[in-house]
Amino acid sequence: MTDHEAAMDPVLIAQMRESFDNAPVHKLLALELSTGEAGTATTEIPLNANALGSTGNLHGGVVAIMCDVACAAAAHGAGGYDPTSAALVTADLHVRYLGLPKGDSVRAEAKVVKAGRRLIVVEAEVKDGEDRLIAVADFSAMVVPFRAPLDLQEPEP
Repeated sequence: MTDHEAAMDPVLIAQMRESFDNAPVHKLLALELSTGEAGTATTEIPLNANALGSTGNLHGGVVAIMCDVACAAAAHGAGGYDPTSAALVTADLHVRYLGLPKGDSVRAEAKVVKAGRRLIVVEAEVKDGEDRLIAVADFSAMVVPFRAPLDLQEPEP
């Protein structure tokens, strides 16, 4: 648990964890998320059939999901926003694929580069089960305050 999470309502943390755990794609990939010191996070998956593309290799979209989740969690851990009044939304994600994985797992390690009031920039390295670098990513998240839903009126016929 990060310092930011320690200051948050434990009920809110439990709701956020449950939401993460119940995401179907996270279940499909057996995606595990762990956070360390503030502004860092790691995702890991087993390298199995659910993570492969039609060529039998790790699917690039799976790598992107791992980076997105790890980077968002790292951004969340950096603090600076209240999740009861604002959302953290992915603004940009760029993944550079460097090679095919070996071993039986893949992990994405993310670390915040800079946390501003509205934009949080994060970098990630994706490594295989043999600790070889297979991808790198840069990510930015925007802090977006919640607002009341628009009151859209149906046009008259």
